[in-house]
This record gives sequence, structure tokens and C-alpha cells, in this order.
Amino acid sequence: MSLVLDGSAGVTFPTGSGTQGAQSKVLQVVQSTYNTATSTTSGSYVTTGLSVSITPLFSTSKILILSSLPVNTSGSAVAGVYSIFRNSTNLISSGTQTSLSEIYSSSGGSLFTSISMNYLDSPTTTSATTYSVYMYTSGTTTAQVNGQTSTIIVMEIAQ
Repeated sequence: MSLVLDGSAGVTFPTGSGTQGAQSKVLQVVQSTYNTATSTTSGSYVTTGLSVSITPLFSTSKILILSSLPVNTSGSAVAGVYSIFRNSTNLISSGTQTSLSEIYSSSGGSLFTSISMNYLDSPTTTSATTYSVYMYTSGTTTAQVNGQTSTIIVMEIAQ
């Protein structure tokens, strides 16, 4: 196995045979939960309160984000839209990405459900990075409904 030490890229294993830095190996996993009901009537993104921080070991690593939230909308023809942010950057609903989560209440009353969002990010940094779930609505939407627990997990994947 060969080992390359580069001041900008850190330690790499170009043959992919190293057990700690080989490509596609999970280097670290960080999880966070949040269970305070958070509602909004805003048409602009606001935080759900769910976030997690990770400090990548390598600037070439990818970060896999997995999130799950109990949510609801209330009212007639109300949409609740959810997205993942890296620090202040909207990862999912920016530009050509179309995999954001949206719930829609078509008739009066409330729609209770659970949403899941996944995203593979390339932050190109070894600085602490925060991933958060944000939401906006055309009426009223709530995350962590009735104090139920939301979860976000980030995994650093060696590249």
C-alpha cells in the first residue's frame, strides 16, 4: 500500500487499500436529535431547530446527510417545504436540485406525516461544518409535531 502525504489534501491512500482512508470508507458518524415543536407561517426559510456539526478529516471527503422529521401543515391548500442547509447554503432546493421535501394539505384540516431527506455533499473543507433542516410554508407548518423527535445523521465518506 502506498501512502501520499500532501499539505493540501492530507493523507491519502491512492490504491484504495488502506483500511482507514480508502475510498468509500466511512470515517466518522455524527447524530443529533431535536424534539421541540417548531412552527412557522413564513414564506422564507426558517430553521426547524434540527442541526448537527461535523469536522471532516479530509477536504476531499464527501458528507452523507440523512434526516427524518415528523411534520404537519394545517389549513386549505397549504404547502410546507423542507430543505437541508450547509451553514447558510441551501443544498437541496438551490438551482437544479429537485429532491427537497414538500407536504401539501389540499383540504381544510391538518396533514400529519413524516419526511425524510438525504443528500451527498462535497464541502471541500476540514473546518467545522453545520448541517441544518430549514422550512417555509404558504400557511402554517410545524416540525417535531407534538414534541416528537427529529433526527439528522451525517457520515464522512473517504474519497
